[in-house]
Amino acid sequence: MLQPAIAQSTVTIAYGDGIGREIMEATLSILQAAGAAIDYESIEIGEAVYRQGHKSGIAPEAWESLRRNRVFLKAPITTPQGGGYKSLNVTIRKTLGLFANVRPCKAYTPYVKSNFPNMDLVIVRENEEDLYAGIEHQQTAEVVQCLKLVSRPGCEKVIRYAFEYARAYGRQRVTCMSKDNIMKHTDGLFHQVFDEIAAEYPDIQRDHYIIDIGAARLAARPEQFDVIVTLNLYGDIISDITAEVAGSVGLGGSANIGDGFAMFEAIHGSAPDIAGKDIANPSGLLNAACMMLVHIGQPQVAEKIQNAWLKTLEDGIHTADIYSEAFTTRRVGTQAFAKAIIERLGQRPERLSAVQFGEEQKPIEIVLKPIPKATKKLVGVDIFLDWTGQRRDPNELGTLLETLAGDGLQLKMITNRGVKVYPEGLPETFCTDHWRCRFVSKASQLTQGHDAMTTVASIPYQSITSLLNRLTEAGLDCIKTENLYEINGVRAYSLGQGE
Repeated sequence: MLQPAIAQSTVTIAYGDGIGREIMEATLSILQAAGAAIDYESIEIGEAVYRQGHKSGIAPEAWESLRRNRVFLKAPITTPQGGGYKSLNVTIRKTLGLFANVRPCKAYTPYVKSNFPNMDLVIVRENEEDLYAGIEHQQTAEVVQCLKLVSRPGCEKVIRYAFEYARAYGRQRVTCMSKDNIMKHTDGLFHQVFDEIAAEYPDIQRDHYIIDIGAARLAARPEQFDVIVTLNLYGDIISDITAEVAGSVGLGGSANIGDGFAMFEAIHGSAPDIAGKDIANPSGLLNAACMMLVHIGQPQVAEKIQNAWLKTLEDGIHTADIYSEAFTTRRVGTQAFAKAIIERLGQRPERLSAVQFGEEQKPIEIVLKPIPKATKKLVGVDIFLDWTGQRRDPNELGTLLETLAGDGLQLKMITNRGVKVYPEGLPETFCTDHWRCRFVSKASQLTQGHDAMTTVASIPYQSITSLLNRLTEAGLDCIKTENLYEINGVRAYSLGQGE
């Protein structure tokens, strides 16, 4: 029976910096020999573009190619040293809504040395939010801050994608990793949404790890894991841990998935120290290209390439980074490695597990549930001050603020770096020049009972602006405010330590 013709796809490519051109040329030669139905449109990104004055490493006209083709195969780039240069990857991911970074990680023992021969897992990393929003400020001479932003739609998209990925690829378990024992609102939201979505997939097992012990388990017993979904920073860290313990960061490819757009890349850098020497391993970019082929509806071509690549590993034809005396029969460079893969197209590995995709493998589509409108009640304000006083004495500051509260407000506490220092702070607590001062309504009442809690009364916003005016007139430096809300009747801010 004849197979249906595969529609030709146009893909935007970038040769990048360092070893980028060598590994991209090797990868494209393999795709062509395997019969991939792809046309290529090239753009320039990276170091040269940074030097031209484009602070994100990409020129405005390159965006038109990306938006037109909606699939991007990208070689690694070099970001110049020094301040003022933005991460190109972060810019592309956030600008084009690439919410999920997918990084498969598998051991290829004994041909690539690893202590975990049965390791075969996938990291699904949230790609747009968290600390990678890159919103930072220096607020005082001693203190800087970085805002951690986490949204419900952002959590739902990446978590739902992880479960859909597990279902599409026959994976049995999805593990969430967060630090919600400390960051109860940001990481807490991620864990909460994970539990909500997991209930919709009764055919898939689920569990949760605090990120520190989860990372330790990944380094010690990675065979226990299948699909892991986590926030942006944690995902960046643990995907490198898993790639390293699997045997080589140089073999890893990744997909960055959005709504109708995707970018594919190796997880390693541009390695300028070996550029032009024909010794780089193209496997990371090649594996990313195979993920791309599946994404654009050519899974059988991806299957043919990956099986030829596995057969090449089995036959002992290795680049320098994976060379071993026991299993390497021929040490080769970049282009010779690509040629060896091409010679094995149509062959399958004999010892390593062969790759097999379903003919109907399709991109995963995510549909978000509507979020009902919330009710918000303003119940207080945290005002941050740059203040040193004579001895940085929190009692001196607290006494002054008590007299300035007014407008039905009361000072509830002062914290320094999150620790309550007023009232009833300890003299041993070290204080910087950065103070969080929490004001709430005087009408708040403490409900007595086994679980005592404060019922916080609402306040008009004018009370906050009037308070800010009084603090400024008293010579205090107000550097930031954070309104305190109850949302849908639930406290929507963290308590201070000791509050």
